[in-house]
Amino acid sequence: MSSLPMQVALMLGETIAKVVPVTFVLAMVFTVLEHFWACNPGAPWWRKREIVTDICYWFFVPVFARTMRIGLLIVGASAFFNIHDADGLIAFYDNGHGPLAQLPLWMQAALFLVLSDFMLYWLHRLFHGGEFWKYHAIHHSSEEISWISAARFHPVNLVLGTIGVDVVLLMAGISPNVMIWLSPFTTFHSAFVHANLNWTFGPFKYVLATPVFHRWHHTPLEEGGDTNFAGTFPVWDVLFGTFRMPEGKLPQDYGKDEATMPKEIGGQLAYPFRR
Repeated sequence: MSSLPMQVALMLGETIAKVVPVTFVLAMVFTVLEHFWACNPGAPWWRKREIVTDICYWFFVPVFARTMRIGLLIVGASAFFNIHDADGLIAFYDNGHGPLAQLPLWMQAALFLVLSDFMLYWLHRLFHGGEFWKYHAIHHSSEEISWISAARFHPVNLVLGTIGVDVVLLMAGISPNVMIWLSPFTTFHSAFVHANLNWTFGPFKYVLATPVFHRWHHTPLEEGGDTNFAGTFPVWDVLFGTFRMPEGKLPQDYGKDEATMPKEIGGQLAYPFRR
């Protein structure tokens, strides 16, 4: 039987092995799209001043997220359901549990997508105030936003955000198999809304978050940095009065509220604890 360190190493290797081909595909797709439909003309994404920092986040975040998600699911099952052995954990999470697991998988996936986006909308707003901002500020520090900026998140932001929401919904009974459906979409859409594209989707801008919608969120606070909190469905911003997409105008400036932020990943990860 493999030792725990070996199992962890294999898991990390598997994660990186999945990230590499996805990265190449996204790079090719968005290189073409950003060339023809740039929101803010300028140097291509690979010539960004902080490209090394973004690449580090791009590979660090999936590894960290997978490790923490599994760890929190194990802790949660132990604390709330008194499940401690490996076989019990597998049986508990394998296909979900309780009433939610009885729903068709496509319905579970739809429910997961809507509920997670609603929860993340409010968590996103929470991270824009008080002591939480110092963690979320890392994501807003990039002055040249492109598709690869999507992964620039502090670990605390991830644990209390997407990772935490995933764990809550899976513990509630939704089958982990929904990730097979949702992971490709969420990975692509997250890169898409950060891409340097001038796409608004016209009248469908209220249906699905677009690059222009999210780029307004990355502008200085006085321009729109406290609007457009939804990750996927702008309807939350419409309902709660935080929607902003001025007609005939495109966002221009980003990261100005955190101009003193360190530029390298090590400094950014330590930044919240030095304030």
